[in-house]
Amino acid sequence: MATTAVGARAWPVVVVTGILAAMHVWKLPSALEFIRADLGISLVASGALVGVVQMAGGLGGLAASVVAERIGAKYTVVVGMLCAGLASVAGGFAVNAGWLMTTRAIEGVGFILVTVAAPAMVRALAPSDKVNAAMGWWGGFQGTALFLGVGISAVLLNATDITWHTWWFIMGGVTLAFIPVVLRNVPADAPGVVNMTRIKRVIISSVRTPLPWALGIIFASYTLQWGAVLSFLPTIFGEVTLASAIDVAIIIGIATAIVGGLNGIANVVTGLLLQRGHPPRRLLVIGLATMAITSTVVFAPDWSTVPGNIVWALLAAGVFSFAGALVPTTVTRQAVDIAPPGGSPAAVIGLITQMFNLANFFGPVVLSAIASAADGWHLSWTMTVTASVIGMAMTLVFVPRGVDPFKTNGQS
Repeated sequence: MATTAVGARAWPVVVVTGILAAMHVWKLPSALEFIRADLGISLVASGALVGVVQMAGGLGGLAASVVAERIGAKYTVVVGMLCAGLASVAGGFAVNAGWLMTTRAIEGVGFILVTVAAPAMVRALAPSDKVNAAMGWWGGFQGTALFLGVGISAVLLNATDITWHTWWFIMGGVTLAFIPVVLRNVPADAPGVVNMTRIKRVIISSVRTPLPWALGIIFASYTLQWGAVLSFLPTIFGEVTLASAIDVAIIIGIATAIVGGLNGIANVVTGLLLQRGHPPRRLLVIGLATMAITSTVVFAPDWSTVPGNIVWALLAAGVFSFAGALVPTTVTRQAVDIAPPGGSPAAVIGLITQMFNLANFFGPVVLSAIASAADGWHLSWTMTVTASVIGMAMTLVFVPRGVDPFKTNGQS
């Protein structure tokens, strides 16, 4: 796809496109209470607002892979950024929930186009001895986006006169402004497949084997809970009594951003662990088991009766986010290599992305529904533990032991 020198410069640019695309997901949590007050949205409806970006991805993952096959990965990313940026600007003018929901869905189209095309680009552009590390950086795009999106918005919306409308304009402008950087620094890939019959064959070949589906379920078991928990952390812990309401909003927002940032850091660490020969199966089981334990610690106790309540809960959330990062990088690193003969990495990634985005959509909806039914967050662990158990079961069945578990299948 490119010379080593060009690729070494280009793959970090691709990672940044993923971060910017994901910031359109994570610009919402710190703004959610402002939007609910402004547009009159209920708690359960706010869960749909959180997840609608992922719903677009959940419905369009394979369609995005078709786009990538036809116009190439680079221009798929550019189109995705254009969709996300323009929709964010349009959303800044929203005066009702329907308008905002529609623009969020279009942002989701942009998000899915970027996140389907980018992983294979990172793998192709990174020097061969840096592929696992580069995939680790890619795996951290969501956590990094959460750190930036939630942290920046928490400060801007609570410590300045900037409204959520202006925050939407800012995100749209930054995303659009980065498009020339991509066009200038990322080399064009090979021409896409223009024959739709050929594309259909490629996609069918890619998804007819069970392994992409299994990896998709494992990834979804992570995103179902991580996205939901991190989306609602500012709401869950937002009633803590501190010096003032603004102090609460800023401190909880920044704390949530740090929790998300830990995920970004841990994804990079996971890439290094894979580079050093740690078995993917072990990393997946450890990550999902730790998520089950720590999410129970976050939700099950009545922290209001414990000295230093919010600190302990946030520490548990930090471990939850950090350990969970073992999952996305590990799955993505395997996914770019498992396309069967006649298939393509873009189609495999499209399927997996479609599955984990569906989980990203339903996670906040289910979590908010459990909280509403239970009149509190204390039963929310039932969702997270169930997801972890499913993910661990799929790992034990479908991911062989070994440092390179799929090599013996001729799929690495």
